[in-house]
Amino acid sequence: MKRIVIAIDGFSSCGKSTMAKDLARQIGYTYVDTGAMYRAVTLYCLRNKLFTDGKIDEAQLQAAINDIHITLKFNPTTGKADTWLNGKNVEQEIRTMEVSQLVSIVAAIGFVRHHLVSQQQELGKEKGIVMDGRDIGTVVFPNAELKIFVTARPEVRAQRRLAELQAKGEKTTFEEVLENVRSRDHLDMTRAESPLRKAEDAIELDNSDITIDEQNKILIGLYNNKVKS
Repeated sequence: MKRIVIAIDGFSSCGKSTMAKDLARQIGYTYVDTGAMYRAVTLYCLRNKLFTDGKIDEAQLQAAINDIHITLKFNPTTGKADTWLNGKNVEQEIRTMEVSQLVSIVAAIGFVRHHLVSQQQELGKEKGIVMDGRDIGTVVFPNAELKIFVTARPEVRAQRRLAELQAKGEKTTFEEVLENVRSRDHLDMTRAESPLRKAEDAIELDNSDITIDEQNKILIGLYNNKVKS
């Protein structure tokens, strides 16, 4: 069976990573979470005090960009890939609300996107990959054989994100998370560099009211139809 590139794009907190991981595991493909890469750069900026009052020092970041080394390593304990930043596992740190509130700012910077997109394209050269993000089907792999664009109502996404944060012991409110979701949507869709948009040949999937099992069946069906066609 031929190997293909599967691009999954969509809004924040739509469960893109979960669906991409599940699909990759079922079909024996490699999974790449590009959002984690942008979160790792954001964490680097926080640790090195490149943010002041929510604004980033782009000159300092550009000077440091080649010293920011991000790798994704399989964790046998969790069965998933962890994100490593300059030799240290930062999987937990990049999922905090603090990083979530600033990642869209970092992801809007052109030289950051160019730096990470080249790494992402290298990962997909041999195909057999499932990659999720904001611009996979439009910029990273415009020729991907299967493109899926995921959406869900903001309130549903905020509730999912709140549950994740509370499970990790973070203290926040539904209203704060909902505001963050809406703010990230606006920033992602209006940025000048690779804005979030549905590729013309992408299949839209609204998962507001379906279960993960139902979602997985839809994805497997789309994959099987594509590789058989």
